[in-house]
Amino acid sequence: MHTVRLATVEDAATVARLLDDFNTEFGSPTPGPTVLEGRLRALLAQPTTLAWLGGDPAVGIVLVTLRTNVWFDGPVALLDELYVAPESRGTGIGSAMIGALLDATRERGWGLVEVNVDEFDHDARRFYERHGFVNTEPGSDERSLYYSREP
Repeated sequence: MHTVRLATVEDAATVARLLDDFNTEFGSPTPGPTVLEGRLRALLAQPTTLAWLGGDPAVGIVLVTLRTNVWFDGPVALLDELYVAPESRGTGIGSAMIGALLDATRERGWGLVEVNVDEFDHDARRFYERHGFVNTEPGSDERSLYYSREP
């Protein structure tokens, strides 16, 4: 059984390190752990940003932001990041962390959990589908697509 716990503001450096490792591993831009830690200290102090750490010491992170939504009574959770260090993959720690997130969803009355996954990332898509996520609207067989634009 894996240790999974909700992160606190005091965990900002650990969360920042894991997020920086994630982006570095996959060649995505990162401002570095120092900048991320500063941002996370502010964000984790608010009720709209939550993180779960997996492992002791932490080798995995789930980062979630909450927003209001007219279609649900409770907030919608966006699973911003889920990362497990390479040496700990395949051990079930990712499943333990997603389980903690889904438990929180039910316990706190959140309306929905959303996650964006790159089309080519077959492993991530399989992982989320194995945990009940779908990329279609209820009652439809059309795939959902994600669009974004910076200002």
